[in-house]
Amino acid sequence: MRRIHIFYLAIIGSVALYSCGGETKKPTAAPEEKPKDEIQITEAEMDQGSAIYFDRCAGCHGSSRKGATGPSLLPDGDGKAIATKALGAQGIRTFIENGTPGGMPEWRGILTEQEIELLTRFLQVEPPVVPPFGIDEIAATWNLIVPVEGRPTKPVHSRNIDNYFGVIMRDAGKVAVIDGDTKEKLAVLKTGFAVHILRTSATGRYIYSVGRDGRITMIDTYTETPTIVAEVRGAFDARSVDVSKFKGYEDKYLVFGGYSPSHIVIFDAQTLEPISVTPTAGNACDGDKEFVEEARVASIVASHTDPVWICNIKERGMVDIVDYTDPKNPKITEIPSARFLHDGGWDASGKYFLVAANAANKIVIIDVPNKKLVDIVETGIKPHPGRGANIKNDLGQLWVTSHLGENKLSCIKTDAGEGQWTVVKEMKAPGNGGGALFVKSHPKSKNLWVDRTLNPDKAMHSVVDVFDTQTLEHKKTITMPEGADGRMVHMEYNKAGNEVWISVFMGVNSAILIYDDKTLELKKSIQGDWVQNPTGKFNIYNTTNDIY
Repeated sequence: MRRIHIFYLAIIGSVALYSCGGETKKPTAAPEEKPKDEIQITEAEMDQGSAIYFDRCAGCHGSSRKGATGPSLLPDGDGKAIATKALGAQGIRTFIENGTPGGMPEWRGILTEQEIELLTRFLQVEPPVVPPFGIDEIAATWNLIVPVEGRPTKPVHSRNIDNYFGVIMRDAGKVAVIDGDTKEKLAVLKTGFAVHILRTSATGRYIYSVGRDGRITMIDTYTETPTIVAEVRGAFDARSVDVSKFKGYEDKYLVFGGYSPSHIVIFDAQTLEPISVTPTAGNACDGDKEFVEEARVASIVASHTDPVWICNIKERGMVDIVDYTDPKNPKITEIPSARFLHDGGWDASGKYFLVAANAANKIVIIDVPNKKLVDIVETGIKPHPGRGANIKNDLGQLWVTSHLGENKLSCIKTDAGEGQWTVVKEMKAPGNGGGALFVKSHPKSKNLWVDRTLNPDKAMHSVVDVFDTQTLEHKKTITMPEGADGRMVHMEYNKAGNEVWISVFMGVNSAILIYDDKTLELKKSIQGDWVQNPTGKFNIYNTTNDIY
């Protein structure tokens, strides 16, 4: 197994299946004889194992299996974790099937027996090698479906685009667009494998999706029904994009963060034509200055106050502030923080960016206009805020994070005065264990919502808890309604702040549940054959304006 597998086939099952243009060919090599005690795995099984790994495991354990939030998964170890060959098939199976208290979910019942068995072999052989994928390869995938001059200059319908919801149906490789006013399905679009997030243009017109196959899809909401107008592939694996939002640069540029290869790509936001590629490999933030080749770009946010993006370099623990005034030669300011950087969002002022350093159990705070580190705050085991939640009460202006590794909500004071940049309040939901992926609130709401999606206990991952933003007391545990089955995940408000949309996925009966934010009662359950394991939902207005 020393062949160069184009394992990013792996991400989508086949590169050709989701290729936006150009041709990708797999190199060939002469077969090698294997010692009798070597793990037996065919090339086809290697590709299948890679597909499973990138879909389910790479986000935490790294594209090259060198570890990040989760430990490394290398055959002979790396001095930081148990070698997978020493752990053996049964040991690997135990972790896959049962998960861990630190936040890894149990995969029994989600992965098939055949998939689990294959992973026990795949993880005992060397990981595939990452082939080059630079600006020429990216340009070869670019597909401008509808040129700018062929698009309408204003909406050709009377719907309220601000209250559209983009809904990710991750495993189906699709994005649905729903009218939030009428609750009608407007379109279900094939966008690429394992879509991770949606972001909107500064004007709110376009929706951009990006998935674990590195494919960016651009959706126009001005057309009668939402339509894909351009697409491109920025890497073999990815999770984040955002647009230029500073005044004078609205809808001009889009930034993409690659996992494999690890790089930052800037595109024309109107067409998705690639402009520049900047590798992110470099020294880690730690004192030993380890050089990190696989330095993946995790979360990205766009500043409203400066012509910059904040790109978080996961394995290096670097917060990169990317100035896009010269997109061909972007100026990047690197701020050392803590490893491993993951998700984060803005405080209420839009000046400070707060991001989770999962492995360090900390939240990093960046003053973006002044391009400097403000503080690093310890919160709990593996903070996972999504973009966090901004709430205000007698304690001041607070930014809230949940945690993967323990049942805790931590409130960090963000406004000036005594206690700024400290945890001033901690809360717990009923039950035990962590597994929370997202918290969510809204300026017009008095509620704070939190899920427990990755908790191994079904009684926990099939509910959502609501807290009072003023008293920070628990108000209600919302249980899954009859007719839905799976895990409840990712809350999203409508524009008015009076409805909360929640996904039900990883079960038999998928659904999008809509709750009245005042009464906390179910208003509507959206189900049907087209609702296939929904995950993230993104309201156009809230996403454009960073309201959470």
